[in-house]
Amino acid sequence: MNQLDTLKIFQRVAELASFSGAARQLGLPNASVSLAIQQLEQMLGTRLLQRTTRRVQLTADGEAFYRRSKELLDDFESLRAMFHAGGQALSGRLRVDMSSAMAREVVLPALPDFLERHPQLEVELSASDRRVDLVAEGFDCVLRTGTLDDSSLVARPIGHLVQINCASPAYLKRYGTPRTLDDLAHHKLVHYRQVLGGRSPGWEWSDGKQTHLLPMAGSVTVNSTETYYAACQAGLGLIQLPLVGARKRKLLDGGRVVEVLPQYRPAPMPINILYASRRHVPARLAGFMDWLHDLIFPLTQEGGMQA
Repeated sequence: MNQLDTLKIFQRVAELASFSGAARQLGLPNASVSLAIQQLEQMLGTRLLQRTTRRVQLTADGEAFYRRSKELLDDFESLRAMFHAGGQALSGRLRVDMSSAMAREVVLPALPDFLERHPQLEVELSASDRRVDLVAEGFDCVLRTGTLDDSSLVARPIGHLVQINCASPAYLKRYGTPRTLDDLAHHKLVHYRQVLGGRSPGWEWSDGKQTHLLPMAGSVTVNSTETYYAACQAGLGLIQLPLVGARKRKLLDGGRVVEVLPQYRPAPMPINILYASRRHVPARLAGFMDWLHDLIFPLTQEGGMQA
């Protein structure tokens, strides 16, 4: 077994946290996988994996070696792809992360066709509203909306999603429809925080040149898109959401929510694909990001959305 094969075995064990799972996926005997890891650790002079009867976990050295070995194998794949004609089928494993709403409403419905064209490609899709650490958690790319705060990653812009302000008919019947910013003093905002323990800065609106924040009261703070929308429909307060999200859920057409204060919309929300800065981007990642960009870009053109 050559060293590249050994690295591939180590990667699969690390990603699955299982020797037997890696053996099944690679079509190898369990003993061969265990022996390959043992020989790799002996060659490096350090333990890469902690093994117990219940779990397999990377050590600190194992995490560092996993990241570097992944880059090495990706570079090798890119080198090999230099001598193949374009349009070849993609292969290998990708780990990607995005919001649960984007995964459910946009990406997953289109994914079967993409994977049919690339049957040797495996996609691990993390779908949550938690902001993951791309490098530390071993993701190939992440799809993020909102302002970027990590300059160490490469950002591939897709466009901007127009945002609107909404409330449920029941809420407006009880509290009245706000007409001006001053009216918001008598209203409630559903606060959204990825990590609970605080409130959002408040009502966000843009005058076309800069963003303004207006603190608002609120009885509920949530940390997921689904509960955010549900809280609005339950009459718990005003929310600010991407127009495409309201359309995908038919919230406006179905009368479940009503747009308010259209003259005080938030600034359009940027959406980017982020990936680690590497000398070579593997073909499977480049192909997936191209597909993801082409899939989402039309959404940024709806309702006055800016590219």
